[in-house]
Amino acid sequence: MSGGEPGRPFVYTSTWVIAVVCFVIVFISVIAERALHLLGMFFKRKKQDALYDALEKVKEELMLLGFISLLLTVSQGPISRFCIPEHLANIMLPCKMEPVHHQTGMSVRKLLAEEVSEQCSEGQVPFLSLEALHQLHIFIFVLAIVYVVFCVSTMVLGGIRIRQWRHWEHSILNEKSRHHRVHALRVNLKEFMGRTGKYWRKFRVVSWIAAFFKQFYGSVTKSDYIALRSGFIRENCPGNPDYNFHKFMLRTLEDDFRKIIGVSWYLWLFVVIFLLVNIAGWHTYFWLSFLPLVLLLIVGAKLEHIITQLAKAAAERAEDAEGTQVKPSNEMFWFHRPVLVLYLIHFILFQNSFEIAFFLWIWSTYGFKSCIMEELNFVIPRLVLGIIVQVLCSYSTLPLYALVSQMGTEFKQTVFEQYTKDLILTWSSDTKRGSSGAGGSMNRLTTESTNSTHHAQLPVVDGEITASEIELSCPNNSDS
Repeated sequence: MSGGEPGRPFVYTSTWVIAVVCFVIVFISVIAERALHLLGMFFKRKKQDALYDALEKVKEELMLLGFISLLLTVSQGPISRFCIPEHLANIMLPCKMEPVHHQTGMSVRKLLAEEVSEQCSEGQVPFLSLEALHQLHIFIFVLAIVYVVFCVSTMVLGGIRIRQWRHWEHSILNEKSRHHRVHALRVNLKEFMGRTGKYWRKFRVVSWIAAFFKQFYGSVTKSDYIALRSGFIRENCPGNPDYNFHKFMLRTLEDDFRKIIGVSWYLWLFVVIFLLVNIAGWHTYFWLSFLPLVLLLIVGAKLEHIITQLAKAAAERAEDAEGTQVKPSNEMFWFHRPVLVLYLIHFILFQNSFEIAFFLWIWSTYGFKSCIMEELNFVIPRLVLGIIVQVLCSYSTLPLYALVSQMGTEFKQTVFEQYTKDLILTWSSDTKRGSSGAGGSMNRLTTESTNSTHHAQLPVVDGEITASEIELSCPNNSDS
């Protein structure tokens, strides 16, 4: 058989070849499935329910990508047999038309496409060739791999960053004397209020510029952490200074991570638009690679500016002994909704992973010197920006959001340990049904909730707590 022939069909392929290929594919799939299952069981044993839910979302997204690939495989015949006028197929091309022998990355599968094109009448071409469908399968596989890797790196880098704050929590909890603790808190609050700077830094433009550069060095200092911690405890856990705010931050990060790994419909819509505008000469992927970086810098500057605003508000109330405390408020966030910042972070991370996946797909399919890859001076900045965005967003911006978002007025369910949260949800469910078990659930809540009390809102909806009021306490966990 000559090298230009497309190869043997299935009925003339050796059975041992088919068996070997199937065995390898099934073996790799089973290993991947068992690895995800064991990881899920590990999260269950460690009572990391947020991470377990995040893992389930990753599985859902992988299943969706697999279903898309299956649809492409099943429908490749009808798609390739559907014909359109040739002049329509020659507009909005990612590469300028060249003779077939000049194109790079073409394989012998072009012969199959030529056979299909013979089914179209003169002046018409297939809507999508078998070659293009095959490359779409490869892209979906690359996107799935990159997406999982980026999700893991986001959680690892964010967890490393927040765990660096643990010694600040220890320094507060180790202050056994009330006098020493109050003195240390006042010292840190005074340093925190120093973020406002001198008179010239109180101008809005100067304040934003300072916040912009603050996200690159010392985005969260010890005084920032302690001041925001005291403000949170004062509003949500009054009378319980031993509440472990650091463990609460870890739970919050896990909860935020669970919300940013899913691929919503508007993200898929962006992918479609992203592919649509990839036209030769526009350098679309080069310019769009700046989009996640610009959004990330705006979000980071906004979060730092909120901390500065909190410090300024505390400084203005410095004459009042109670006023020096940080007071949480939604008014400092865009449209008074802290969750909008999380949506932007979600979009940034997804768009960045898609950008890197597209680069790797082009590289592995058509080669580094293909027309769609563009010139080297366009490729290098895209890679550098992708790495910077992933590291900065995962290591700095997402942990910063986990801390600053606590300065909103919503009462987050992560303030409670999982057991207490389950009791609250059970009590809320029993109350809605009007069952006799509501009293028993309430008694369990009263028994388990000790130390100080505060008002909590029920039931929990999308991470926020609303509706009826009951008396509960923040759990007192001083150990790490």
